[in-house]
Amino acid sequence: MPTQVETTVTMPTLVATSPKLGEQPQLEAPTKAVVETPAELAVTQQIPVAEQEAVIPQIAAAEQEAVTSRVESLASSGIQFIPKEYVRTEEECKSIGDVFEEEKKYNEGPQIPVVDLKNIDSEDKEVREKCMEELKKASMEWGVMHLVNHGIPEDLLTRLREVGKAFFDQPVEEKEKFANDVASGKMAGYGSKLANGASGQLEWEDYFFHLAFPEDKRDMSTWPKTPTEYTEVTAEYATQLRSLVTKVLSLLSLGLGLEEERLEKEVGGMEDLLLQLKINYYPKCPQPELALGVEAHTDVSALTFITHNMVPGLQVYIDEKWVTAKCVPNSIIVHIGDTLEILSNGKYKSILHRGLVNKEKVRISWAVFCEPPKEKIVLKPLPELVTESEPALFPPRTFAQHLQHKLFRKTDQDQALTK
Repeated sequence: MPTQVETTVTMPTLVATSPKLGEQPQLEAPTKAVVETPAELAVTQQIPVAEQEAVIPQIAAAEQEAVTSRVESLASSGIQFIPKEYVRTEEECKSIGDVFEEEKKYNEGPQIPVVDLKNIDSEDKEVREKCMEELKKASMEWGVMHLVNHGIPEDLLTRLREVGKAFFDQPVEEKEKFANDVASGKMAGYGSKLANGASGQLEWEDYFFHLAFPEDKRDMSTWPKTPTEYTEVTAEYATQLRSLVTKVLSLLSLGLGLEEERLEKEVGGMEDLLLQLKINYYPKCPQPELALGVEAHTDVSALTFITHNMVPGLQVYIDEKWVTAKCVPNSIIVHIGDTLEILSNGKYKSILHRGLVNKEKVRISWAVFCEPPKEKIVLKPLPELVTESEPALFPPRTFAQHLQHKLFRKTDQDQALTK
């Protein structure tokens, strides 16, 4: 069973003290995940762990029933006010602005860096190293960047967006033929996000999720049959993206003073690193100032690669404020995930981010999460990066344990381990 989509098991709740650059906000204590699911799809409840085993099936089934009416159906029904389950907290709403106006503000403050890979294979060593340093700096200071000249053909990205949009352009009844069933453990397919936390809040999005790579681990029965080009185009994109994953991991390894293949090996290599694709569909929202497409979270993946339909929505939390990503043509957004933050002993940052919605345009994004195997590998700071002056910041855990304990919601024991 796949283990991740865009990733967190519960979404964080910011407290009064905002984090500094690269730091994680103080978050509520963790509770046990209701079902062992991809982290983006996981459901959690603020109830005692001892009581959860008995109520897990009922909770999951009830929540699945609650989202039978897709967000797309809500949006197209002509409602003027969104259901209360989609209304964010008062504190969150204070920071939600008009995404188109927010995108125009990129000259007024810090912006997600643009990293150009054009010269990464230059014969000039200084030119290559300058390119690598830009990637390293973006990963250390931001944990997110726009990659341009990344090597994936523009026409392939265009076709990827076309076939994904064509699937969502079908009537809801057709898409329901590929519906997933989180309650029974069937993660792949068409779905809507289940509620997180005691508040039961929902996100303003539908999605389609499936494993894209490695090829021998795909379950093709879960892939859309319409449009007919979906399989060919998506498979080609996954293959080409996998090469880009290796290139980025190699550069990040060198940036830490490690052997070029080190990080790739540590996250599972070609055989075990999973590329999970989630197409996020954010319908027009009649009250975008009250809703979120994706609530604040960090990705648990090693890396996350995102392309979109040039409608803004991504925001990252840095310098004690939300910064809206501008739309950079032909770029791929790359997030550093928790897995690389752990392996790098905090040198590379897994940044808090979220997604806004709007009332004018549908937003679609294609997120690919590069996920290590759940049990094979123990994630911990690499020994070369641990010194007396820079002790290990994270205790050893498998990827499955990281999902379970939600590392950035540290328990008292975790705090003791990181001192």
